[in-house]
Amino acid sequence: MQRRNLVLAGGSALALLAAYRIFGFPSASRAAETFEVTHSDAEWRAMLTPAQYGVLRQQGTERPFSSPLDHEKRTGMFACAGCDLPLFSSKTKYDSQTGWPSFWQPLDDAIATSDDNMFGMTRTEVHCRRCGGHLGHVFNDGPKPTGLRYCMNGVAMTFKPATA
Repeated sequence: MQRRNLVLAGGSALALLAAYRIFGFPSASRAAETFEVTHSDAEWRAMLTPAQYGVLRQQGTERPFSSPLDHEKRTGMFACAGCDLPLFSSKTKYDSQTGWPSFWQPLDDAIATSDDNMFGMTRTEVHCRRCGGHLGHVFNDGPKPTGLRYCMNGVAMTFKPATA
């Protein structure tokens, strides 16, 4: 009987982790912040696709290798899908081989960060400084000159090609 309970508990924990990775959970600390662009939950749901809502508003994570922006190589800007704020230049994008669009530096005054302590892991969450939308996380294993890897969810961004 104990083995059965252990298997059930393990399965429940995996299901909870999978739900977090797919749908996310809103951050209590970020919910208290005030942003320039605000909408009601119903307005966000109407404005965004279900995938965008799950990532930007509920801190979800898209599946790796699922975003076309991971392979985007044109010159241009990556902007927040929630409020259209330019976030990253294509000049700082690189292939981290993680399955998510990665950058070594954001644009000035584009992002904000907060501690993410979900499931006993300490990570640094990256969100749009204007609307608070969850974008991804930043890690200390990136290339020079910053040594940072801004690992972003492609669904949380749009791409605007440079005009000639």
